[in-house]
Amino acid sequence: MKPLSKTRAAILSIFLIAAFATPQEARSADPKPAPCGVGFVQQFQPQSLFQRASLRLADVPAGHVRVTFIGHSTFFIETSGGASVATDYNGFNVPPTIPDAVTMNRSHSTHYTDAVDPAIKHALTGWDPDGGIIRHHVQIKDLRIYNLPTNIFGTTNGNSVFVFEAGGICLAHLGHLHHYLSKEEIAQLGRIDVLFVPADGSVTLSYEEAMYIIDQIKPRLVIPMHYGSGGFAQAVGARYPVKQQDASTVVLNRASLPMSTEVLILGGYF
Repeated sequence: MKPLSKTRAAILSIFLIAAFATPQEARSADPKPAPCGVGFVQQFQPQSLFQRASLRLADVPAGHVRVTFIGHSTFFIETSGGASVATDYNGFNVPPTIPDAVTMNRSHSTHYTDAVDPAIKHALTGWDPDGGIIRHHVQIKDLRIYNLPTNIFGTTNGNSVFVFEAGGICLAHLGHLHHYLSKEEIAQLGRIDVLFVPADGSVTLSYEEAMYIIDQIKPRLVIPMHYGSGGFAQAVGARYPVKQQDASTVVLNRASLPMSTEVLILGGYF
């Protein structure tokens, strides 16, 4: 067989690397990623919405995501492909294992930390330290993460709504959002199946404001955070069905999500 030229050998080498490399930690510079749910291939079997789950980190079934409330506004999201992320990571409400990524907002110290564990590969801030507009678009195994910059306390682009897409499910975490969203912003979010909503009723959003934003986004499941007084459940109960469970963990699959908006209160809120 005739030996390859150096040029052809180099081209073949690049092709083989691209073909067989595992795209586990890829980052895109795309300033406007495709909205959640666009072109997502959903291959899963419908099962029960509420599946018993433990913190022993058993495998997540295909087409599912596992959500565990850790504290305040931190949720630990795990995928069937082995990816994980902790929302509004503050360094003291920490998940049982080191996540691949964390997202943070800087409203106050319960939503971010300057001392992120160096073992965490992706530390995504909801603000630009230089005062610009922060944009994230990260692919980790079967988990896609991107953000929608918003305002906070009168500061432009000081907060982000983070969106997580895996297993055919789109989840959005409002962070410390302090205002309604425009039609353009709703379009940038895309289809949202599960929405994490601040439910303190005063510090972040009033109950009326929270319900307005829920109506804007129209998720199939709302999971409150900043929860404590119980006023949120009473306020939204007249508009949406409210369910509560003692366990802080739920395994979700899109086929079994409610057809219209419901509220699920996970155990462990303070």
